[in-house]
Amino acid sequence: MSINVEPGKEEIEAFFKSLQDEICQALEQADGKSRFEEDLWQHHSGGGGRTRLIQQGNIIEKGGVNFSAVMGPASVDMKKQLKIENDADFFASGVSIVQHPQSPMVPIIHMNVRYFELSDGTYWFGGGIDLTPHYIDKKQAAWFHEELKKVCDQFDSSYYPKFKTQADDYFFIRHRDETRGIGGIFFDHLNEDTMSKSKSELFEFVKGVGSSFAKIYTHFMLENAELPFGEKEKEWQMIRRGRYVEFNLVWDRGTKFGLMTGGRTESILMSLPLQAQWHYNQQPEEDSKEAETLSLLKKGIDWV
Repeated sequence: MSINVEPGKEEIEAFFKSLQDEICQALEQADGKSRFEEDLWQHHSGGGGRTRLIQQGNIIEKGGVNFSAVMGPASVDMKKQLKIENDADFFASGVSIVQHPQSPMVPIIHMNVRYFELSDGTYWFGGGIDLTPHYIDKKQAAWFHEELKKVCDQFDSSYYPKFKTQADDYFFIRHRDETRGIGGIFFDHLNEDTMSKSKSELFEFVKGVGSSFAKIYTHFMLENAELPFGEKEKEWQMIRRGRYVEFNLVWDRGTKFGLMTGGRTESILMSLPLQAQWHYNQQPEEDSKEAETLSLLKKGIDWV
């Protein structure tokens, strides 16, 4: 008789480490020039991480693939942010990725997969992937969402529509009334209570999401890197990067949580591009590719 053993934090941490290695190798191969530099760090309460940064490559201008596994007593700020009432020790691990390309024809991508548990037995998984093209290509947007749907459907057909809606709602720049990009999937607080799934099943889903990243982004790198562009497209890229910065610094819960709970600032702000621009009251020309992209930065588009 076999006994189903639920994954522990050591197994989850080991997967996240191997995922970081796998993704870095795939991105280096696709870029063909630059290599990741690793910065090892220790957290003040226990544990630490591996921040890896790639810069000035053939395709990637600046990209980070971060792994962390930190632990210790939950601080006052952490308890407030997570609405934890009792004193408890915590363990948190995950992989966080943002890639900013050289070419405005290659999209920005973000992925995060994470696990959190308390010493009282409470735990949850979270994460997601979203794509931020500087110029939205409808065919490529559909391919991206189809790939995410395939991953979700392996585990539960309800996942994609639910997590796609959550991504639309989360990756939304409220003060601009526009989405950050074309969305993707976003999920948080997944456990037996919220999903009626076992811990093993939820971990397999998170593994599936994480493992899909390399295929998805290297596809866009190799498909779009050689497309022609000029100064107009580069300027638009800088403006769209500015929107990305606005979201990450104003609305992103992970950024705010990390900074407010004593996280490592350099690793948290890895998500920001090397350069960005803000033009006062910038409006694209009517019927331009830029105007078309803006018209598609809205919630609820059925890409699949």
